[in-house]
Amino acid sequence: MLAYEFGQRALIGGLLIAATCSILSFFVIVRRLAFAGMGISHAAFGGVAIGIAAGVNPIVTAGGFCVLVATGIGWFSRKGRLHEDAVIGILFSASMALGVLLIRLANAYNQDLLSYLFGSILAMSWTDVVILAAMTLFAVAFLVLFFKELLFFSFDEETATASGVPVRFVYYGLLITMALTIVVAIKLVGIILVSALIVIPGATGLQLSRNYRGVLLVSLFVGLASIAGGLFLSFGFDVASGAMIVMVMFAFFLAGVALSPRRAYMQRLLGRRTAAGDRDG
Repeated sequence: MLAYEFGQRALIGGLLIAATCSILSFFVIVRRLAFAGMGISHAAFGGVAIGIAAGVNPIVTAGGFCVLVATGIGWFSRKGRLHEDAVIGILFSASMALGVLLIRLANAYNQDLLSYLFGSILAMSWTDVVILAAMTLFAVAFLVLFFKELLFFSFDEETATASGVPVRFVYYGLLITMALTIVVAIKLVGIILVSALIVIPGATGLQLSRNYRGVLLVSLFVGLASIAGGLFLSFGFDVASGAMIVMVMFAFFLAGVALSPRRAYMQRLLGRRTAAGDRDG
């Protein structure tokens, strides 16, 4: 696959977005924003439809639309006195409905629309790779600069507020970073599957580690390995790259569940190995 330029572009772009999604996944899982990620990713359909109907780059319109939806989730859940899940469900369904109406009015049921729904990573250009690199730099910079605040906010929002952490800024910043990351990841696996990239790596990390450093490392490994493994497998078996990437990621999750130190049989196994090591020592 790497003998072809499109394969090189796909791998580089995929690894860039995997790094961003994997780090973000930790906060999504800890903060329980998995449904928000799914809502924002599906809301991108409305933004793509706006771009197709208006003759504008759909990724640009999807980016702006997803940022509005992410901001709306934050505002309605905090100011509208509605539960976050209810707000996500309302905006998610309304955005999808808007997309369907605009696509129908524009008679735009075509191959381009399918590429946004299911991804087209092998069609990625070097311009796309540069955009992914810029987005990765922005997202990672935000997550690194406000890592302690995000960590504090994710585990205990009330104490973080009392301690002077800018909770509102951190919360909206996290949602907007999620929105922009999801939009650029659409090129990778499509609207339908993109939420997996920001949920499964962190969930796998939580199965295998009990501290945040371990969760982050496992999450990063799962994201990068899934992209590389999924691309090579999809090329070898001539199947959809986005779907294969998600299935590889799911396989890592199942392995994480099976090998989790929280499982009784794993605790017994680890206990026996520790005891044997003590005797040998």
